[in-house]
Amino acid sequence: MRFYNREKELELLNRINLLSEKEAQMTVLMGRRRIGKTSLLRYFIAGKPAVYLFLAKKNEALICAELIEEIKVGLGIDVYGEFRYFRDLFRFLMDLSKKQPFVFVIDEFQEFANINPSVYSEMQNCWDSNKSESRMNLILCGSVYSLMKKIFENSKEPLFGRATNRILLKSFTTETIKEILSENYPSFTSEDLLAFYLFTGGVAKYIELLVSRRAFTLDAILSEIFSQNSLLLDEGKNILIDEFGKEFSTYFSILTLIASSKTSRAEIESVLNMTVGGYLDRLEDDYSLLRKVRPVLSKPGSRSVKYAINDNFLNFWFRFIYKHRSAIEIENFDYVKSIVERDYNTYSGAILEKYFVEKMKSTYQFSTIGAYWEKGNQNEIDIVAINEMEKRAQLVEVKRKKENINLHVLRAKAVNLIKLLPDYDVSYQGLSMEDL
Repeated sequence: MRFYNREKELELLNRINLLSEKEAQMTVLMGRRRIGKTSLLRYFIAGKPAVYLFLAKKNEALICAELIEEIKVGLGIDVYGEFRYFRDLFRFLMDLSKKQPFVFVIDEFQEFANINPSVYSEMQNCWDSNKSESRMNLILCGSVYSLMKKIFENSKEPLFGRATNRILLKSFTTETIKEILSENYPSFTSEDLLAFYLFTGGVAKYIELLVSRRAFTLDAILSEIFSQNSLLLDEGKNILIDEFGKEFSTYFSILTLIASSKTSRAEIESVLNMTVGGYLDRLEDDYSLLRKVRPVLSKPGSRSVKYAINDNFLNFWFRFIYKHRSAIEIENFDYVKSIVERDYNTYSGAILEKYFVEKMKSTYQFSTIGAYWEKGNQNEIDIVAINEMEKRAQLVEVKRKKENINLHVLRAKAVNLIKLLPDYDVSYQGLSMEDL
């Protein structure tokens, strides 16, 4: 699959590279696993003098040996002498960059926490002593969000405040997903587009997998997921175990309930019979997996709060795969697949709302976009988009079928909401599968 839609990130990386020719730059690149960080960096450094190091869990001396080879390949320089510690090679590279500018990428940088945590303070000392003379473009990339955030944003950590740039790599936009489908499956329907968005959420690796398997329809995608050697059945566990550590079962239980529409703290606590406030806070703040959802125009401290999983694939994985792991373990894939097919229309309806929200965000026409509901989940409105400067609001009802949209009911639900929008030009709209 060709390289898609990272123009803004590449433009920023190239600007940083120009800056590094005058003074060293340290860029932190973060993003969930499979989002395309490595592909972006390899595309960026192609044709440039660069050293790329993928940090695997191995002995530090072996890492140094690998790095020496990368220096030879990327910069055409032979490194003489015995290097057993990364600090010595980093110092060598900092000195080298005073004579010639180059890019140094360390991928999965958070792994030094397991290999040799003292590397962070050793790098800090070397960086502080040499950055004004150095012309290194240092890019530190990581996919364990909580560890990367701790390394660079915790004031007690050595590298706190050292980064000169920060990039958070996000999923492909809805427009890019449509572009990929158009190029690879021109006959796609609205149902195909929704299914592709629902399962991939715009995550590059999942898109690449489905494109390579020619899985563009709901049936083909489900067959790819629920198969004997599917790479996706253990995916949620594979990408989150390192994040959660020993407490993963509690976090997984919470995420499963949220994916299954138990979206309030009270609902979660009633099922698990335990206090979960701290877990929810960490899932939101430390792991960036959840977001709080409050009714549009509610006060920041409002107790009317729901939780939503940010990631489409993980939402699906917890809702259908982890929840039914007993059937998965005995390889009764048809059973789980039948549950997905049974619940698909209802489940995909919520994803359809999210699709339209993302699409509206991409227009940059609104200052606020969200949902609205009143106490007891009464008078729910799927999408409320507000432009405060122009004093206009767009209220949207989303249904899979166009004939199920009723704007008279939408207006009735909005009576209390529009009281909060005096002097606003309020419009009402229905969106369905036909509008994808």
